[in-house]
Amino acid sequence: MIVYYFTRMDTNKPAYPMRINKYLAMKKYCTRREADEVIKKGKVFINGRLAKLGDKVSEKDIVDVKFRQKTHRYFAYYKPRGVITHSPQGEEEDIAMILPIKDVFPIGRLDKDSYGLIILTDDGRITDPLLNPDQAHEKEYEVLCAAAMPKSFKEKMERGVDIGGYTTKPCKVEIRGDKKFSIILTEGKKHQIRRMCGAWGQSAIELKRTRVMNIKLGKLAPGEYRAIQGPELTAFLKSLGL
Repeated sequence: MIVYYFTRMDTNKPAYPMRINKYLAMKKYCTRREADEVIKKGKVFINGRLAKLGDKVSEKDIVDVKFRQKTHRYFAYYKPRGVITHSPQGEEEDIAMILPIKDVFPIGRLDKDSYGLIILTDDGRITDPLLNPDQAHEKEYEVLCAAAMPKSFKEKMERGVDIGGYTTKPCKVEIRGDKKFSIILTEGKKHQIRRMCGAWGQSAIELKRTRVMNIKLGKLAPGEYRAIQGPELTAFLKSLGL
């Protein structure tokens, strides 16, 4: 069954005229790359005219999109320690090499020595809204340090840490033991938590991600996964603007 969408450009959107593939991505029909394929197949019209690659639209144009939208899949996956998120080198193995689910990819990264929750999907639309630090989506981690933390550790971490030319945004820290704490971040600089700990003389020897937005790792064991669906998926996509 073919689904028809009739959409008039919003007058309050910036950067017009806009390439048609960018417009389709902005309206959450698909990614820019997918939009190019849809345009090539003759499924997009601008003011009743068949759209071509590279066409631009103004805020007054009417864009008709005629195609069956793909049913996407979303999974919560427990990345084991020692597994690369992607792009392994030498004898390293990445998620794709050990995962039984085909044609999905991880959103974001966890370094080799970290473990826990990774979102897997075949929906490229969620990459930017999920990873963009301007969106301030929460990610929660459990951390074990090599040595006991000083009394001022929570206060210092929460107000922001200079990790080498960049001061991290304020975060939430809960002390769970002499050497353990949990932390909620809304950004994701490379090795951020390890670098934050290092700035105060601590070494993070265990780092586990337990939550991304409303998606929780729960009782999954290393290497296990579960489908994200129902109300959980609805809330997740709504928070991403989809």
